[in-house]
Formats: sequence, structure tokens, C-alpha cells
Amino acid sequence: MAAAAKSNTNWFAVGISIAVVVVLVVLGGLVVFLNNQASAPGAAPQSAIINDETGAVSFGTGADEIDTFVDFMCPACNAFEQQYGEKLQQAAANNDITLNVHPISILDHLSRNTEYSTRAAAASYCVAEKASESYLDFFNLLFEKQPAENSTGLTDDELSAFAEQVGAGAAAGCIADGTYMDFVGDQTNAHEIQGTPTVEINGERLDLQAGDAAKLDAILG
Repeated sequence: MAAAAKSNTNWFAVGISIAVVVVLVVLGGLVVFLNNQASAPGAAPQSAIINDETGAVSFGTGADEIDTFVDFMCPACNAFEQQYGEKLQQAAANNDITLNVHPISILDHLSRNTEYSTRAAAASYCVAEKASESYLDFFNLLFEKQPAENSTGLTDDELSAFAEQVGAGAAAGCIADGTYMDFVGDQTNAHEIQGTPTVEINGERLDLQAGDAAKLDAILG
């Protein structure tokens, strides 16, 4: 009579199979986690002068709303501020307009891998949060001290020193940590900014190259 076949279970192979399954599950979870982290919005600054919905730093309560989207390394933005900045800020101070400033970043590729545009915009949000009364002074100083394109831009220490200069020394830690760099990227993408300066009046995006600046002149007198 033939002996019954003996059943042998290869527990080593079973263990390997289970281990592989566990590793794949863990890797899958890690991929999902990293994807969620990559797509999660950056931390938003909190301040009485920051619009929670649009991310704008806002001044004045006038009926006409003027939105400016600026990159602190953009020479054209600097020229725009030289021409219109004082008028816009004064009109907002008089409550003739509501001025919504949007610090964004499209010129990081022109700062030799230092991400200056993003860092400067993030620093301005730090000042808006920590010392809102100093925001416009900091904003204006960043354009006054604007670094050249294709340079490394200003360091975080220099940005903090400028904040200190305008009475916003409390923003130094936020600037050093790059707290709002992701938020700047989110805002740049959300508003679909292709070039700077970008200007809107009551939600209408102007074409400054096609003579729409006249609409801005009409409001500012």
C-alpha cells in the first residue's frame, strides 16, 4: 500500500509573501500621504488686513476695488509702483478705494536657485501678520531695495533687517522659517498670474499694454 503523500507547508515562503504584502501596503499609504501633503494648501497668515478668501492684503474701504499682483523681483512692478504706488496707497488711506495687494511669485527662476520672489512675498505676509501697521512701509522698502534679476536676491537676514527697520521685528522668526512660502505658491496658482504687474479694477483684469491704464488714471484722478 502506497504511503500517503505528506503535506509540507513552506512557512518561509509564506512569511516572505506576507512581508511583501505588508511592505506594499505601507508604501501605498506613504504615497497617498505624500500626495496629500503635496496638494494640501500652505498655512494661511492671519491678520485683520488679510482677506481670508482671496489672500489679499487690503487697505481702505472705498467702493472701487483695485487689486495689484506683484512680484518683488519684477522691474516692471517696481516701475508700476513708482508711477502709481503712492497714489493708490493715499487713495486707500482716504477710503476712496479699496486696495488689495497680492504678493505672488513668478520669477524664482531669476534668483539663482534662492527662490527670492517666493521668500520676499512670504516675508511680506509675515509682516502683515505680525505688524500689520508696518506692512506698506515694508512693501515700499522691498521695491526701493529691489535686487537685480539674475542675482541671488536678498537673504532672509536682510529681509528680517528691513522688517526691523520699519518696526516689524516680530516677523523675523516667521521670515527665517519660510512660514508662508507654500501659501505664496498657492495664491500665485489660484489667481492664474502669467505676468506682473497684473492689475484688476472691480474684478476686471486690465491690459496695461493696450491702454487700460487710463481706467486706473480715471479712478485715481
